[in-house]
Amino acid sequence: MDYIYREITPSIEHGANYYPVVVISGPAGSGKSTLCRHVFASYKAYDLTDLALREKIMLDPRGFLKDCGEKTILNELQHIPELVSFIRMEVDEHPERRFILTGSNRYDLMESITKSLAVRAAMYTLLPLSISELEGASGVSTDTLLFNGFFPSVAAGLIPASEFHSRYYTTYVERDVRRLRNLTDIAQFQKFMRILAGRVGSELNASQIAGEIGVSSPTVKSWIGLLETSYIALQLHPYFININKRLTKTPKIYFYDTGLLCFLLGIRNAEQLSVHPLRGAIFENVAVIELLKRRFNDGKLSNIYFYRENKGREVDIVQEFGAGLDIYEVRSSQTFNKSFLRNLDYLQRLLGDRVSSRHLVYDGDPIPPYAINLRRIADAR
Repeated sequence: MDYIYREITPSIEHGANYYPVVVISGPAGSGKSTLCRHVFASYKAYDLTDLALREKIMLDPRGFLKDCGEKTILNELQHIPELVSFIRMEVDEHPERRFILTGSNRYDLMESITKSLAVRAAMYTLLPLSISELEGASGVSTDTLLFNGFFPSVAAGLIPASEFHSRYYTTYVERDVRRLRNLTDIAQFQKFMRILAGRVGSELNASQIAGEIGVSSPTVKSWIGLLETSYIALQLHPYFININKRLTKTPKIYFYDTGLLCFLLGIRNAEQLSVHPLRGAIFENVAVIELLKRRFNDGKLSNIYFYRENKGREVDIVQEFGAGLDIYEVRSSQTFNKSFLRNLDYLQRLLGDRVSSRHLVYDGDPIPPYAINLRRIADAR
């Protein structure tokens, strides 16, 4: 397949100019190793998912690193986190050495890196393709876009979306949970995943989910933590500000890719999605993740929250830029209604000059004031 240019490339190249180690984390299948092969073509690459290679490395880690050459890519480093301390010794003793490290499990990778390479590494997150990276996205229906998701293999037409996400779930999601936790009842975890998908865009109540499954609340919280470390799902936290309002403290749940989300919801084609009761929440999920991709592609941390008062006033996305805020209301309708702006108007009155800009993200033509099409959300600011 033709290489799809990734918008994170300039950020990674910039980091590689100043740090001996560049770390690229993100979901399995998001294109980390492909990006590295193209951006760092002169580097020698090793795939640490290869068990025989891992066994060889652990027999003599320092010898392996010395034989790698001056420029090295180590893919899926979370399989040998112990190697990080040896990489630190290499870059300290040989300042000319350069390493690119990738990984698809945030906890395994980052825990060892923050301990050993904290001031020696530039760290980036590569998520699946953004809408602007998709060729021909403008000619695809919104329902097809949401159903297919944004993994490169699906976007390139290498494998049908439904087949890809079914395989992805069994290969990566369940495997990671079994590897990281002593899971005795896979059926309970599968039920948990379906229930969690049904809560997309909603505030997360671990105790309620635990009661439906028949496990403890700590178990549910542990499973959610695993999904976060594997870049499957994320918790979006509420925005707190010192005003005379009672604000929610409970995070919302979203998924990093809507194709996998649709699979978990039992949606088997784009036509089913068009009439699904959660279509609006899935549409909102894409808006949240597109803004997150823009931040990560710029080499920055997330600055995305939501606003909700306990009595129901809510704005879907609040993005913090220093003292200023960009606020977003997300609606999947193709027909504009003035009521869509009501909560944006309310929050702007409440916060005054702290609101730098406001946007309505919806599925129609971007004609009304403040309105943008989902495909243009990354250009909003």
